[in-house]
Amino acid sequence: MPSQSKDAGGVAGRYASALYELADSAKVLDAVAGDLRALRTMLETSDDFARLVSSPVLTRGAQVAAVTALADKAGFDSLTVKFVGLLAQNRRLGALRSTVAAFLSQLALRRGEVTAEVTSAQAMGAKHLDAVTKALATSLGSKVALEARVDPALLGGMVVRVGSMMIDSSLATKLQKLRLSMKGIG
Repeated sequence: MPSQSKDAGGVAGRYASALYELADSAKVLDAVAGDLRALRTMLETSDDFARLVSSPVLTRGAQVAAVTALADKAGFDSLTVKFVGLLAQNRRLGALRSTVAAFLSQLALRRGEVTAEVTSAQAMGAKHLDAVTKALATSLGSKVALEARVDPALLGGMVVRVGSMMIDSSLATKLQKLRLSMKGIG
């Protein structure tokens, strides 16, 4: 059961492949992957950063200066800093989210891993993340790369996505099902 996106083509796929090859030859795959995960989190949690990335009003130079300064301040690997600067220089920051996804998908595929996304109401500790990773690895029969996210709207429980398969044990979904079944009684 493949969980990686087959759509690694286009601009994002080409940038992701080039970055992968550079990171692999420089032996910094894990550092770059961590940086890209942090960038994805920044895009999801910071409206200001999302606006910076998608703004057609900012000049090329302003975007390059801003994203490289942010990447430097975040302590990213020099390859990642150069890469986001190149995206800004080429006016391709809009493809950042899909480039990150394509890179991480390619990394997981080459490592023989299945990517699982776990969304919970609160941040899970390392002990719980390890338990979920082991349970998924046993269930799927392969190595699992776990990506944890937080969504307070879930209220409790978690949602696990592996490819097109989703297991929703969130409290919000359970309450919704209860609400629907109560409507049918009356």
